Amino acid sequence: MKNRLAFGLSAVFHPLLVPTYLVLMLAYGMPTALLPLATEARWQLTLWVWLLTFWLPGLGTWLLYRAGRISSVELYERRQRPVPLLLTALGFGAATALLGSTAAYRAPLLLLMLGSITLAVVLTLGITLRWKISAHGVGMGGALGLLLLLVLGPYPIGSCGPRWLLAAGGVAAAVSWARLALRAHTPAQVAAGLGLGAAVALGAGWLV
Repeated sequence: MKNRLAFGLSAVFHPLLVPTYLVLMLAYGMPTALLPLATEARWQLTLWVWLLTFWLPGLGTWLLYRAGRISSVELYERRQRPVPLLLTALGFGAATALLGSTAAYRAPLLLLMLGSITLAVVLTLGITLRWKISAHGVGMGGALGLLLLLVLGPYPIGSCGPRWLLAAGGVAAAVSWARLALRAHTPAQVAAGLGLGAAVALGAGWLV
């Protein structure tokens, strides 16, 4: 039962799904002033981010599995992670470029979010060449960092910001437990992932 719950949490809050969840939160769970986009542009944006940051790298990873290049789509082996992480960085980078080049979707906060996530993936790839850092931790840390930035920064989020931050903290704790329960990572690897994701998101926000 414990392993099934841990696996379910790891799947539902997979790093490839974090950008889509964050876009949904910004587009439909926050005040409209935070993301000044037309209604049609909001759902189109969500669809594009879902396709480029989930389906593109996810399909690439599945094809690598089918070709025998990796032994599992869960990527438990560190040496099998670089190519899927590269595909992920390309997908996230494509989503960032699309936002930056399409006027209907262009919003500074979205560019900050996807740009920082792309940078976090690139750094995760570099670290993975030598050490197995938790990609789930990076994703959850990035979400926490972004929400903390919204709460502390000059953004019109109203009272919903702290609630989202509290919810994200609970999810991050649950996912961290799940990765440890599945023995996919050590506590140090999970903590490093959380720290890296949060640091990149907060650093990017304070620099721009």
